[in-house]
Amino acid sequence: MQNFLLVLGGLVLLIAGGNWLLKSAVDLSLKLNIPKIVIGMTVVSFATSAPELIVSVTAALNGFPDLAIGNVIGSNIANLGLVLAITILLSNIDVKRSFYTTDWPVMMLASFLFFFFIYFDGVLQMYEGIIMVAFLFIFLVYLLRFQKKAVEDEVEAATVMMPIWKTTLFLGLGGTALWGGSELLIMGAVGLATNFGVSERVIAVTIVSVGTSIPELAASIIAIINKEKAISLGNLIGSNIFNLLAVLGITAIITPIKVMDQGLLSNDIFWMLGISFLILPLVFIPKGLRLGWRDGLILLGVYLLFVYITIH
Repeated sequence: MQNFLLVLGGLVLLIAGGNWLLKSAVDLSLKLNIPKIVIGMTVVSFATSAPELIVSVTAALNGFPDLAIGNVIGSNIANLGLVLAITILLSNIDVKRSFYTTDWPVMMLASFLFFFFIYFDGVLQMYEGIIMVAFLFIFLVYLLRFQKKAVEDEVEAATVMMPIWKTTLFLGLGGTALWGGSELLIMGAVGLATNFGVSERVIAVTIVSVGTSIPELAASIIAIINKEKAISLGNLIGSNIFNLLAVLGITAIITPIKVMDQGLLSNDIFWMLGISFLILPLVFIPKGLRLGWRDGLILLGVYLLFVYITIH
């Protein structure tokens, strides 16, 4: 009962946090005259990736490296196979070509960089973490300087700007609620899972990763409801880049991460690469530069298959 209440409390905090964060992100983009897609891929992505960072650093320091890596791999799979799937089942997203010539390739590059660093020796070293964080920094500088508006919003209505103190308050409250909600959710979910004697890796790539992807889900659904599609899509792509380069990069700088369960390298990492790549053809087929409900069903099907194979 206690674990169930933790999960419920976590969900409530995450939904509230997603709403506050979105309000502040939209307001920030208006104040700074920055395209909403850039805000989605920086401010919102970093705040919604904070739970992954906290979980991974804590897990690695406490001697649970599989939880640290499995959390990120599983979270990236869940962001695309679950969160993006649900988002586009709720509403189509029209995508401009420039989005997938910049941000999708960076996500794939980050994925292959991580794969190259960990696959052959099973360890993510400190210097590799430094390279990953440096790559993220270069990408963000490029994004802030050159990124143009890349997703068609349905509504471009004038929005009344909030006072700066209110924007800052919403940003702080949103980030804190997302972090606290994720903590409660993970505690409850892991508590429920361990009762069934499931392995650390399986818990990481399924329950914990879904728990830490709930902020992305909350932020994306709220963004879709408010017709802020640039933030919902930018948030997911940006969050995957942050998960790999910032979360694992910073964790590796603090302490090297060694893979214990080979299932992470023989199974999970290939699912992450595969579903990341799958987004590109889905954008062009059957209708060019659009993600629709059929694509959502395909992504959801792939995700459910991954979960089934991993658990069995």
